[in-house]
Amino acid sequence: MEPQAVKSNLVLILDYGSQYTHLITRRIRSLSVFSLCISGTSSLKSITDLNPSVIILSGGPHSVHTADAPSFPDGFVEYVEKNGIFVLGICYGLQLIVQKLGGEVGVGEKQEYGRMVIEVVKDCGGLFRGKKVGDKQVVWMSHGDEAVKLPVGFEVVGRSEQGGIAAVENPGRRFYGLQYHPEVTHSPEGMELLRHFLFDISGVTAGWKMEDVMEEEIKVIKSMVGPDDHIICALSGGVDSTVAATLVHKAIGDRLHCIFVDNGLLRYKEQERVMGTFEKDLHLPVTCVDASVQFLSELKGVTDPEKKRKIIGKEFIAIFDAFAHDLEKKFGKKPTYLVQGTLYPDVIESCPPPGSGKSHSHTIKSHHNVGGLPKDMKLKLIEPLKLLFKDEVRELGRILDVPVAFLKRHPFPGPGLAVRIPGDVTQGNALEILRQVDEIFIQAIKDAGIYDEIWQAFAVFLPIKTTGVQGDQRTHSNAVALRAVTSQDGMTADWYYFEHKFLDDVARKICNSVRGVNRVCLDITSKPPSTIEWE
Repeated sequence: MEPQAVKSNLVLILDYGSQYTHLITRRIRSLSVFSLCISGTSSLKSITDLNPSVIILSGGPHSVHTADAPSFPDGFVEYVEKNGIFVLGICYGLQLIVQKLGGEVGVGEKQEYGRMVIEVVKDCGGLFRGKKVGDKQVVWMSHGDEAVKLPVGFEVVGRSEQGGIAAVENPGRRFYGLQYHPEVTHSPEGMELLRHFLFDISGVTAGWKMEDVMEEEIKVIKSMVGPDDHIICALSGGVDSTVAATLVHKAIGDRLHCIFVDNGLLRYKEQERVMGTFEKDLHLPVTCVDASVQFLSELKGVTDPEKKRKIIGKEFIAIFDAFAHDLEKKFGKKPTYLVQGTLYPDVIESCPPPGSGKSHSHTIKSHHNVGGLPKDMKLKLIEPLKLLFKDEVRELGRILDVPVAFLKRHPFPGPGLAVRIPGDVTQGNALEILRQVDEIFIQAIKDAGIYDEIWQAFAVFLPIKTTGVQGDQRTHSNAVALRAVTSQDGMTADWYYFEHKFLDDVARKICNSVRGVNRVCLDITSKPPSTIEWE
């Protein structure tokens, strides 16, 4: 799916670094309107090539007063006005509009953070159409600077209880601005305002469906791949790569050759279980390669998480190249493409932030299927899911008849257990201990009937020894941590609230069943500030 395929109703978001930017994308897509997020400092050509109907300027941590403050490109204002494009600025985006169009932004006398009450002070037939002057609503604010003088033609239509400007608009020029975040759930009427802005003010129509995504992606794959070309697909056993493989198989049939690599970093009996699913339920042509010795020998002694990811990515590609060579011998033609289940959050988290001297949102980590691939890779990439979020991939999977039980599987990282063992993954019997602990934890969750309530659950092997008492003897054994989170798309997450008895039972079972563990910890941090995985 290329952005140009749905550009007639594209809502383009220019990202200035807000932690909530991805939520804008998600909220708009939930209204059956396609939205795409790119760097707020993208070139004018990058914007015009996408031909958006609406542009939203996100919030961000910057001040428009600083010399390196990120901004839209020269010619942006002229472009949107000439082409009748509606623009909505949120938080920093509002301040950017005010400053660039001739107004003034200053340091707020009273900074406004968290839940605030705003009041409608004027109805110009725009943002608050249908509201009465004096109507109030709760919103979520997060700003230190504020607009102090508006550009000519702009009106204040909403103010905070402290008197600060909360909403502005100039319907004639199609510019609108909010000093609060309508995309977060802490702004209860925010979704209604976004719906009103898109459909009533901007005239966007709702028509983006996952069935259209499937058909469009099949067309794209067929146009990319020649009639005699063969493709390799790297299957991890997770939802993303499986849906990607099923989609490509639908497009080109048996010219797709899937490979499942046991890198020695898989969960308990993962190879056996996953291969059974591929053969029994999905009927995909899959070759299993056991490369555990190869991976673990390369990872021995490596403690830096980024280096681990890079090594794993490099070894995967080496195996894929060898597999391609074998296929060349068999079919007389070497495969030229590699399919991967890269998702939109993978792309977002693997890019750096506006104002950092680089581009786009801050690099959280290098994904093995984004930043971890070697530059000299011989295979070209096909990433049919790269503009989709996890829940959208699951919906696509349902349309493709992937078994529901498989689609509900919790995400599992490409680098596997390597990111759940801080430090050297080959230390002692860390991998075997982690597999056993993880199996006990996940099975307990399933037995309790709460698996589907949780986005992701797993165990972490901690690289420390703690003192304990087991069998009336002093022990100096390993500690493990348990993590379970709820989320909609993996971009933000809250830790799951287990009942105390459940935790007590699981901790006891782990310490009594897994030799070498005498302490169980629970990770109760959300994302942010933590990532879901430990590395």
